[in-house]
Amino acid sequence: MRQSTTLQSAIIYFSHADRCREYLVARRWPNGVTCPRCGTNKVTFQQKHNRWQCSNHHDRRQFTLKTGTIFEDSPIGLDKWLTAMWMIVNCKNGVSSYEIHRSIGVTQKTAWFMDHRIRLALNVGTTNKLSGEVEADETFIGGKARNMHLSKRERRITGTGGKDKIPVMGMLERGGKVRALVIPNRKKQALQTEVKKHVKAGASLYTDALLSYDGLEREYAHQVIDHVLKYVDGRVHTNGLENFWSLLKRGISGTYISVEPFHLFRYLDEQTFRYNHRAGMSDGDRFDVAIRQIVGKRLTFDQLTGKASAGARPN
Repeated sequence: MRQSTTLQSAIIYFSHADRCREYLVARRWPNGVTCPRCGTNKVTFQQKHNRWQCSNHHDRRQFTLKTGTIFEDSPIGLDKWLTAMWMIVNCKNGVSSYEIHRSIGVTQKTAWFMDHRIRLALNVGTTNKLSGEVEADETFIGGKARNMHLSKRERRITGTGGKDKIPVMGMLERGGKVRALVIPNRKKQALQTEVKKHVKAGASLYTDALLSYDGLEREYAHQVIDHVLKYVDGRVHTNGLENFWSLLKRGISGTYISVEPFHLFRYLDEQTFRYNHRAGMSDGDRFDVAIRQIVGKRLTFDQLTGKASAGARPN
C-alpha cells in the first residue's frame, strides 16, 4: 500500500471506497478484523453492504469501519473525512471550518462538527512525565486590544492585559514533547499542581520570574529567567515555549478568529499534535499517526454544544 505524500495524492487515493477500507483496516486491525463489541475475529465481510457481521450472537452484530471511532454515525463518506483530517493535521496554522466546507462540499456546520471530532482524535492524554530539561510558561488567549472599541478596551484590558482572557499553561521537554492545557488562573497552587503532575521530580526546570513558581526548587533543579533583564542566560530560557505560543496564537487569531473558552482545550490538542509530530515526519507519516488514534473516541453534537455531558476532560 503506497503512502500518500501530498494533499492531491491523498484526495485521489481516498476517492475509492475500497482504498479507504484497505487503508483503515490495515491500521485499525493490523492482525485481522475483530468485532468491536465482543473482540472475536470470527467475522464475515458483506461486500454488498460494505460491513462486517460477527458470528457471535449479541446486539448489533454488524459493524463498519466507522463503528467505535470518531466517524461513528456520520453520513459523511470516508473520502471526505480523510481529506478533512489530512488538511487539519498538516496545515501549520490550522484550517477553518469555512475552508473545510468549501473544500469538501459539506455545510459549514457539518465541517465545524467534523473539525472538533478530529481534534478529539488528536488528543492522546498524558503518558510519561516530562524529564531532562523542561520549560514551563503560561500565556493568555483572547481578543487583541487593537481590535477592540476604545470603550471596550478600557473596560477589559487592565494591568498585564489578562482580564477576560483565558490563561493557558505549557510545558516543553527540550528535544521531546510539549503539553498545553487550560488553567483556572496563574496562582501558585494552579501552576505548581500542573508542574508536579506533568514533570518528573529532579528535572531541570526553567521558568520566568513569576512568583507563582517559587518553591519548586525543592523538587526540581529550578532556574529562573527574568524577562525584564534578558531573555536568555545560557541554558536558562523559555524560548521553546514562546515559539509554541506564537504558532498557537497565529492559528487562533489568523485562522479561527474567535474561539469559545469552553472549546479552547480542543484547539490546544490540535496545535500540540502538530508541534509534537513536526520533526522528521512527512505529511503522510503525520496523517498515519492521527489515523491510528481514531478508535475508542466519540463526540456527539449534543456533547459538543453542551446539551449533553461529554464526560470528564481527558488528561
